[in-house]
Amino acid sequence: MYPMRNKRETPSNEKKWIFLLMTFIGGYYGAFTYSIRGGVFCNAQTGNFVLLAMALGNRNWQRAVYYLIPITAYCMGAFISEMAAHPVKRTHSIHWEAHLIMIEMAAVLFMGFLPESAPVQITQVLVNFICSMQYNTFRRTEGLAVATTFCTNHIRQVGAALSHIVQHDEEHESVRKLSMHLEMIGMFVLGGIFSTIFCGMLLGKAIWIALIPLSAALFDLVRSDLSARK
Repeated sequence: MYPMRNKRETPSNEKKWIFLLMTFIGGYYGAFTYSIRGGVFCNAQTGNFVLLAMALGNRNWQRAVYYLIPITAYCMGAFISEMAAHPVKRTHSIHWEAHLIMIEMAAVLFMGFLPESAPVQITQVLVNFICSMQYNTFRRTEGLAVATTFCTNHIRQVGAALSHIVQHDEEHESVRKLSMHLEMIGMFVLGGIFSTIFCGMLLGKAIWIALIPLSAALFDLVRSDLSARK
């Protein structure tokens, strides 16, 4: 079981800077797959459902079946993260989030070893899978629900927070929410910028750059959990 923590202390798996790093990585993945792995975004699935509907409308059955592959991979990522998280929480003193990052790092290592001639679908499916696991795992920081793999909710929250600020309704809390979601958007964009730069320099090996923020997040999670256990 997890060690007891001071109620005033932010749990290691909910630290804001960890979520900012994971959001940076989400932006990095998106630019990576779009830049050099098929011109698609694998962080979320709304676009694939639209393309599936269009393929069905055009009676392009083969294309429609193809879109079921990334959608299924995304679904399985959420399924496995839910199934694996519960036994880890019961039997380990290190949070599930740390285990998830290790899985993610293994996938990133594998993708970096793929030759440029490898089918882009391999990378796309893997990124779909790990983004789903990440989205389903990193859900809340400092009491706020956030997403680390796409920006739609953050944009909505920015608009809502601005509305509350203009109306002077719960101004302090609204300013905090506005700041948080703007930071998340900024880190996502920054991840995309870095990914675009390194993809131009390193091609497929650019995915390994994601190991740097992943390692930093993993180190802090493991260190915090082991220190708390002692």
